[in-house]
Amino acid sequence: MLTTAMPQSADLTLPTLVARSARAAFAFVGERLWLDFVNTESATQASDGIADFDGLVAWLESAIALDAERAQMMRRRAIQQPSGATAALMDARRVRAALRTLAERGAMAPQVRLDALAEINRVLGRSAGTRRLELRADGTFARSFVPVGDAFAGLMIPIVESAADALILGELPRVRRCADPRCGRVFFDGTKNAARRWCDMATCGNRAKAARHRARLKTS
Repeated sequence: MLTTAMPQSADLTLPTLVARSARAAFAFVGERLWLDFVNTESATQASDGIADFDGLVAWLESAIALDAERAQMMRRRAIQQPSGATAALMDARRVRAALRTLAERGAMAPQVRLDALAEINRVLGRSAGTRRLELRADGTFARSFVPVGDAFAGLMIPIVESAADALILGELPRVRRCADPRCGRVFFDGTKNAARRWCDMATCGNRAKAARHRARLKTS
């Protein structure tokens, strides 16, 4: 488990946080919010899309799990309460680890599903707030959760609700790990014949094609 600490509050000015939040270009290939969250950590490489609290906020905003106003509010709160931001980041990693296990083993292991259920209920049980349906700027609608009290506590609500939907709808048998052993991303296979192998044809799929082509050239 990664234990990168939150930078000291003296170093966290709002302009710095906003600039850092613009740095990340996240990949959303999982087809489900909870799977995209699992994919913020590479299972095969030492990289983490939520290496710090601002990375977490940036990802949630990119995933439309936080609107811009609340994301800005969370950045300000991190400056005011750095210990709370650190705790929220560590909790997000705990949730992510549980959901990684669910994605990779949940379809076959009942105990993994039970462990994930306990983790989902832990997050849901400690977060007081109001669920709302909101109109986005592009005219579409989205569910949102507005926490009451501890603003950090509600950050994982959209993630665990997405995982809860997967359990309710029986989607785990369609959750796959990318066939490229160097990748480690997980995704929901929504194809009609359940034949999707790659997280993204433009990257892993093309690499596999190129490798097959090179192998044919060597044997010809």
